[in-house]
Amino acid sequence: MPTPRQQICHFYSQNTRCAATLYWPEQAATPAESTPAILMAHGWGGIQGLLIEDFIHQFVAAGLVVMTFDYIGWGESEGSHRHAINPWNRVATVEDALAFLQQKNGIDKRKILLWGTSFGGGHAIDVAAKHPDLLGVIAHVPMLDGRKAVSAVPLTRMARFSLDIARDLMPFSERYLPIASAAGEYSTMDRDGAERAVEWATTNFGHYENKVAARSMLTMGFYRPIKRLPRITIPTLLIGATHDSVAPFDQKSIQSKAGPHVQIRTLDANHFDPYLPPYFEQNIQYQLEFIRGLI
Repeated sequence: MPTPRQQICHFYSQNTRCAATLYWPEQAATPAESTPAILMAHGWGGIQGLLIEDFIHQFVAAGLVVMTFDYIGWGESEGSHRHAINPWNRVATVEDALAFLQQKNGIDKRKILLWGTSFGGGHAIDVAAKHPDLLGVIAHVPMLDGRKAVSAVPLTRMARFSLDIARDLMPFSERYLPIASAAGEYSTMDRDGAERAVEWATTNFGHYENKVAARSMLTMGFYRPIKRLPRITIPTLLIGATHDSVAPFDQKSIQSKAGPHVQIRTLDANHFDPYLPPYFEQNIQYQLEFIRGLI
């Protein structure tokens, strides 16, 4: 599959410059005949391209302009407190990225989809609930209920997290935790084959800062985008992993809150499997079928 043409750019969110990249199809439409687009919002410790390069290439091959970006304090984006996560601030950044994309020449503003993965899948639902002008939304292995995610963490690990959070919140103090690790090692995600994600990042990025500010854990249990599902009025695809313990996918609970615009597909997999072979193939097929039905 050919490498798509890239356009490095930036936008501003909360008075901070954020890095972004546009990927253009080889046969992009002329300004008089604008091209549909998809905005991709990454997850917990994600930066542009991490684990999603194959998705980008498939979406571009399907005729979409793809936009990726780095959250404030991550990757190539500016931000004084590095690697800290506040989900509500991130939702605001997704909205600012969307506004930027809508203003780009050559983009069909009537045909913009929003795609979010993991923690970003929750952000996609939050934003979609407020933007009925979107063509559709895909929430991929989404973190929809922080309460369930927290309850899946062993109590001994939660106690250790609490100590690190307290240290990170002390004046003139910073405390970072590994984002992902092999099973049993100390990190925010040490299960569901998280070591495969670390291995992929090491191999494909060369240098990836596998760390997150401990204070970020404090917000997790209060973030519950599942509450916004009943407000969704645009075509929505949820792709859940049935063995996901990082972002537990409670299909019965989700289905009870989802309206007629929401369709659910599941993979017999854990949280990280759908990014990589052999699960990726079925996963991307579900997504491309959904997209083709809209554009």
